[in-house]
Amino acid sequence: MMADRLDVVIVGAGFSGMYTLLKCREQGLKVQVIEAGSGVGGTWYWNRYPGARVDIQSLEYSFGFDEKLEQDWRWTERYAPQAELLSYANHVADRFDLKKDICFQTKVTAAHWDAAVDGWNVTLDSGAVIPARFVVMATGCLSVPTDVTFPGIEDYKGTIHRTSRWPHEGVDFSGQRVGIIGTGSSAIQSIPIIAQNAAHLTVFQRTPNYSMPAHNGPIPDSDFQEWLADPRAYRARSRATVGGFWNEARDEAIAIHTAPDEIADELERRWGWGGFRLLSGFADQAIDPQANKIVADFVAAKIREQVKDPKVAELLTPKDHPFGTKRPCVDTGYYATYNRDNVELIDLRANPLEAFTATGIKTTQRRFDFDAVVLATGFDAMTGAIERVDIRGVGGETINEHWAAGPETYLGLMVAGFPNLFLITGPGSPSVLTNMIHSIEQHVEYVASIIASLNASQAGRIEASIEAEQAWTDHCDQTAAMTLLPQSNSWYMGANVPGKPRRFMAYAGGLHTYTDICNAVRGKGWQGFVIARGDQVLSESRVFDSLPPPPENMAPHLMEMAMGRVMNWMQEHGRA
Repeated sequence: MMADRLDVVIVGAGFSGMYTLLKCREQGLKVQVIEAGSGVGGTWYWNRYPGARVDIQSLEYSFGFDEKLEQDWRWTERYAPQAELLSYANHVADRFDLKKDICFQTKVTAAHWDAAVDGWNVTLDSGAVIPARFVVMATGCLSVPTDVTFPGIEDYKGTIHRTSRWPHEGVDFSGQRVGIIGTGSSAIQSIPIIAQNAAHLTVFQRTPNYSMPAHNGPIPDSDFQEWLADPRAYRARSRATVGGFWNEARDEAIAIHTAPDEIADELERRWGWGGFRLLSGFADQAIDPQANKIVADFVAAKIREQVKDPKVAELLTPKDHPFGTKRPCVDTGYYATYNRDNVELIDLRANPLEAFTATGIKTTQRRFDFDAVVLATGFDAMTGAIERVDIRGVGGETINEHWAAGPETYLGLMVAGFPNLFLITGPGSPSVLTNMIHSIEQHVEYVASIIASLNASQAGRIEASIEAEQAWTDHCDQTAAMTLLPQSNSWYMGANVPGKPRRFMAYAGGLHTYTDICNAVRGKGWQGFVIARGDQVLSESRVFDSLPPPPENMAPHLMEMAMGRVMNWMQEHGRA
């Protein structure tokens, strides 16, 4: 059944989908949001595992487009828990009456480009087809769980839970023997909570991750009032940073040129403050292995301080990736949990998991009986939700075919050959390396400005040129190669999904630089885009050269090192 034609179909009712809906309404567009869940919230609707909370400070992890919204909402904790974040999402939806334009418990299964009408035919799981001029994929970067399974898992008679799809009614582990597989972010947040309730908890770890203390607690009223006095200034300051959050970056502090006592004092201060402050203590720690090792050794010492058993502490200390090249975790009591008598750590590298049994798990060396097993095995990040929709662009090419060697986009916003299709915080944008709220607001507002510009010129479609897409993809690859980020087998690289092409999927140049680039593209008449109406090309700019100059304050040896990494990358990829 074909529905009436819409201006915009938005896929997903998380923070990005809700804000896109609001911006479309402001332009008087006919718009519909399609959401698989029964409520708004996206990440915070689906992820309800024990201990789930945001790793950006709550005051910064909130919308800044409406001053009254800021004044009306009061966060209770420095790092808000899932339930409060979901309440905030519903508060936003109710405040702006968004739910009336959201179709819940419905999935988009396909979107096919129709060149005859410069639009898309969007198919739902009900079989209904919605014609729409634009499609906005607001599906989130971490919304599709990996399809990780294990031999014999169907034989297991106990209960299996995935952190990514936790029962909404919660789970009571009191008196139970519990096994958990994985030590990523969701595991690190949930392990301390599960350990408090379970009779015994066995943690199966293949690769340890770095984690920093949250030092979470109520937000002091003085801090909240200071924020409310001028939230514009706070947000402007945050948006002008690499990560879109305030972390006291010291752009001119070089670790390898700093006295050891001064380094120790600075890192200790940042550890004491908590959260991601440790990521930005020195300008060279993300690109210089020697500087990175200084910070990594500091964290390793902190792990040994917290974990009583030296052998366990050693197992919990990462050795296969530089500090910060996987997204570090922010925890509450994670390392100290291994001091409990009812918690055991199993190293899967030394003692590999062979199979599930009817009563538990068998490794090469032992058998374990469990009442319940938790799979904290992560997400098919950045591209997973997009690739699971049958998206077909010009000439019937699928987006999966276009991305066969890894995702390629222009600005992380559009894909060549897929007109009028927008990706919110897609691959090739800063997204997961940043405060997602600020990245979402920047992206949504930019997409809204593109649509407004098209309508003003009575254009039918906009499409990224293949030349601009290639130039941007090369720039993203080269920018990542200037850092240590590609040296980690992380989900940033797609390394957690068997068969997924390896490519660093986010833009590593920073939110502030990315925003400047986007503004330059707009200032040059939407450089890199082809704008048309039917057979008539209204504006065509296939090149992309809107890169800003290097920062003036970058230390000379850092620039030399960065350029050396770029040249090495280009030689390895045959582009030098």
